[in-house]
Amino acid sequence: MKQLTQRAATVELAIESALQDLGVTKDQVEVQVVENGRKGFLGFGVKQAEVLVTVLEKSEPEPKLHVTRVTEPAQTLTDESEILASVTETQEVVQQPETKAEQSEHVVDTKEITRVQETNIHNEKDAIEETKQYIEDMAKEMGIEDLVITCETKGKYINFQLESNKAAFLIGKRGQTLNAIQQLAQLVANKATKQFKIVRVNVADYRERREQSLEQLADRMADRAVRTKRQVALEPMPSYERKVIHNALSLRLDIETFSEGKDPYRHIVIKGIE
Repeated sequence: MKQLTQRAATVELAIESALQDLGVTKDQVEVQVVENGRKGFLGFGVKQAEVLVTVLEKSEPEPKLHVTRVTEPAQTLTDESEILASVTETQEVVQQPETKAEQSEHVVDTKEITRVQETNIHNEKDAIEETKQYIEDMAKEMGIEDLVITCETKGKYINFQLESNKAAFLIGKRGQTLNAIQQLAQLVANKATKQFKIVRVNVADYRERREQSLEQLADRMADRAVRTKRQVALEPMPSYERKVIHNALSLRLDIETFSEGKDPYRHIVIKGIE
């Protein structure tokens, strides 16, 4: 008896995912709801639905053996060669039908590859929809009702573009609110897919403007470190913003950069080279 326990945001999604993994249709299984899903807020109180899907067994007739008996007319055996020939001609020939596994062996790999590809696409769509819904729910709790979300995927990256008349609320001071939304969105997306995804959330062109500001800040702080001959520590930043600083100063030969501390207080230090 083949069974599979599956979790997802809703019972329907869990059943659909289990059917995809088992490669069967709904009328071929028995479904038992173990746990109903529950939505939370800001990452708290979230509970996934859980179902137990059992594939119904089918009784198949056993393959019959086809027996062919070849009998030669009685004759006088005069030498050893005739005796051996007679034994060969009168023995029972048993032919067993080819098993289903042997018949379908050449197509199993192709079907498995197709199933895995379809499952990956299905999981990615689930991840995008659940993450999108999660962001919308957060926005409503913040009093934002006009939020419009568009999504673009590229390899392991999922980019969400947010548009609203209250964009400032979504961004927060120095992008802190937007960074928090992005971190939570990544957690939600990776709970709904088997392949690791990197989620990026942007409001209007904030990320691009922030990157330009960081590059300008990097140059100013590097000049200060060289001028004062003292190390300059920047404010704590998320990893992708620290990467912008490192890249902006990578070609300068008069300074070096390194990171100190642990997240969320990890920051960059710029040091002049004498």
